[in-house]
Amino acid sequence: MTGEQLRKLFNHTYTPERYERFLSLIAARCGEPVPFRLCETPCFFDWDFMRRCSREGEQLIEQLTHNPGYREASEAAIPAQYRAPNEPDEPLFVQVDFGVIRGEDGLLAPRLVEIQAFPSLYAFQPALAQAYLEAYDLPRDLHYLLDGLDMDAYRKILNETIVGDHSPANVVLLDIDPAGQKTRPDFTLTEQMLGIRTVCITKLRKEGRRLLYERDGQWTPIERIYNRTIIDEVERRGAAIPFDWRDELDVEWAGHPNHYFRISKFSLPFLDHPSVPKTVFLSEADGLGDSLDGWVLKPLYSFAGFGVILGPKRGQIDQIPPSERQNWILQERVDFTPVIETPHGYTKAEIRVMYASGRPVTHIIRLGRGAMMGVDHNKDLEWVGASAALYHEAS
Repeated sequence: MTGEQLRKLFNHTYTPERYERFLSLIAARCGEPVPFRLCETPCFFDWDFMRRCSREGEQLIEQLTHNPGYREASEAAIPAQYRAPNEPDEPLFVQVDFGVIRGEDGLLAPRLVEIQAFPSLYAFQPALAQAYLEAYDLPRDLHYLLDGLDMDAYRKILNETIVGDHSPANVVLLDIDPAGQKTRPDFTLTEQMLGIRTVCITKLRKEGRRLLYERDGQWTPIERIYNRTIIDEVERRGAAIPFDWRDELDVEWAGHPNHYFRISKFSLPFLDHPSVPKTVFLSEADGLGDSLDGWVLKPLYSFAGFGVILGPKRGQIDQIPPSERQNWILQERVDFTPVIETPHGYTKAEIRVMYASGRPVTHIIRLGRGAMMGVDHNKDLEWVGASAALYHEAS
């Protein structure tokens, strides 16, 4: 069945009771209700579009990781106080966020929003897709993984990427205040999948070159860190951590801290691809007029949409000191096309293609009808929020 056929079937058979069943299923799997809004519907896309998103994401990543000139330029993106040693050449995790538009040929097409070398919801997204399939009695031959993967192969990739050849007891998922993060359902499912523990970065102990965490009453050496810590959140909270990012430590990083800065919003002005809207550093944006309605102003080092201004006013630009403008970008605004048919009208979609160890493995979908895809821009709306993509993969 095509994506359009699946959409019409789903909308015809949808009931609020099935949505409640879906929420109950995913809550049971996570051990608690998910603390962010889950959309009533999955997204049904055709395989050609899914393959195009994966391929274009790979092309963008290659422009950055296979370009010595970019690597040299991106040294400036890593703050000196956060430059960790022993950085590998290529990141283990990359997220490529595309807005979905309808091209002049009438087909769906991706337009880049952001790119980030940092882990995402690798354990949660398959569970979410499985809950949609079960709660709504959808065809079980629908795919939710990429690159021909099934769940056994997917788990193997994540285990090799995150745990490596270490004992799970010596590998931790590290974040700041993980119990208070909205992503904690993913942490729970990661623990279930890989047998590792989630630890708050402030609870570590440093002994010489070693980091340790308390496990079942004993201080246990950490050999590998699945790094989910966003440094600017640690800084914003004023949290004290027991090591310096510049320390030479006897630990491996699954998600090296430097890559969070190196492949990020900083990368956008360097990309040259039809899917990438024009992007410039604010420090290099000459001749700005008073009207910037067609642009988005973004701070380089923020997350979850913090600090993003749609259609900034000249006065907002002028408030940023010239010495800070290299830390902001102006990006041509992408007008997502409402392409998902819902009972509340057509809805916009953003697709995150998730890469692990250089492979596209799965994705996150966000639906919205507000100015942006974040929760704050879609309050009190239905048929919006986090979702999953389901599709029939061509042989």
